Amino acid sequence: MNYSYPLSPDWTTEEVTMVVHFFVSVEEAYEKGVKRQQLLADYKNFKEVVPSRSEEKRIFREFEKRSGYSAYHVVKKMLDEPETKIIRM
Repeated sequence: MNYSYPLSPDWTTEEVTMVVHFFVSVEEAYEKGVKRQQLLADYKNFKEVVPSRSEEKRIFREFEKRSGYSAYHVVKKMLDEPETKIIRM
């Protein structure tokens, strides 16, 4: 991993941790698969930090630009396939 996560200097240490956990889950979905329940929990925590849809889109675009991983597609798959136990991209 040779990139940094899109983080805000206004976030607390706990908020940064929650956002980083979500992005790690997105990376795992691409690299080896992630349990849907874990991804869902991480996404809910992410939404506590970033409740705005427009801000979420901006952060997702920045993350994809830096990493090549689409958080949007991972979340979409998680929401569209509720019966799936493991999310793999």
